[in-house]
Amino acid sequence: MAEKKNHNSLTDRALRVVEDVVYVLICIVLTGAAGWLLVKAGYDLVSGGEAGVKVTVSGILDTLLLVFILIELLSAVRTTLVERQLLAEPFLLVGMIATIKEIVVGSLEAKDLAGKDPQAFTHVMTEIGVLGGVLLVLAVSSYLLRRKEREPEESEEGDAASE
Repeated sequence: MAEKKNHNSLTDRALRVVEDVVYVLICIVLTGAAGWLLVKAGYDLVSGGEAGVKVTVSGILDTLLLVFILIELLSAVRTTLVERQLLAEPFLLVGMIATIKEIVVGSLEAKDLAGKDPQAFTHVMTEIGVLGGVLLVLAVSSYLLRRKEREPEESEEGDAASE
């Protein structure tokens, strides 16, 4: 029996090390990608004069929102490494940031299409409406998750009542 427990413990430790290595590699890739995107945003800011201010700023905003997404994912991986549990909130935040990014891009697109192509304008506005609904669902989910995390656990309530 002791041999089996030792074997399970050894397997558990080995899998934990493999898991940590994979998480560290993910962190390195996310950090590298975020750094590369920041450099790209800086380069686009400096060299984007000939494309026009609107196009340059739109591209930089798009790039920086991707950086925010990568940083939130990095935070989620770090939290998973430290607490040894997968948390939903960072992924909800990533979803909200990605949705906001698409709403901003769609809004810029809609502005260009207004009065020119009614069918394409309607399509973009419908997409923005759907994204707004998705954003609302993600925000309510995040709120409910935070509210649940602040409530005392049932076992803690029972322990407090018995004292």
